[in-house]
Amino acid sequence: MADPREHHPNRGLGLGPRAVLVPIKAFHEAKRRLDHALSAPERAELARAMAQRVLDAAHPLPVVVVCDDNDVADWARERGALVVWEPGRGLNGAVEAGVDHLRDAGVTQVTVSHADLPRASGLAAVGDAPGITLVPDRYGNGTNVIALPADAGFRFSYGPGSFARHRAEAERLGLPMRFLDLPDLAWDIDEPADVVPVTARGTDAS
Repeated sequence: MADPREHHPNRGLGLGPRAVLVPIKAFHEAKRRLDHALSAPERAELARAMAQRVLDAAHPLPVVVVCDDNDVADWARERGALVVWEPGRGLNGAVEAGVDHLRDAGVTQVTVSHADLPRASGLAAVGDAPGITLVPDRYGNGTNVIALPADAGFRFSYGPGSFARHRAEAERLGLPMRFLDLPDLAWDIDEPADVVPVTARGTDAS
């Protein structure tokens, strides 16, 4: 087993004031709700392609991937991303730990993006305002992207209805808040029907 210490970003790497944090679960475990539409290898390949799109959309900001899977960690490093190794924390705990690592590395503004956004673009611009920026999914239910100060003490609460909870958390903190309706970042993949419009639009997830 790899030494988890090897997965943490070095504080001396000079990330700069802004960075993008992407939590990525093991590719072979991703998108199980697509089981009836895609085989296990197809699901894994889709997950990789969407994650690659998100990493590309973060340019020119540095990217940090938070994960607990060695294959994901190796994949991320091959693409120039730093890796925060946080096993057994769940999505909310892993993201909070990732934000803490970036704060300790000198980052002041973090943009957190889900990895299942096949149309992702312009992630760097989401975090270009002070305070907290929320980008909901296309239903206004989930939260696909959040930009926030690294030292805000923000409590993440992903899952169904997360947009309302994250809005309430931003209000609790008393920080400036804005909402962005961005179609390319609002589209995520959760059900088989979500994949079809992406293909019909002619936008490859790779």
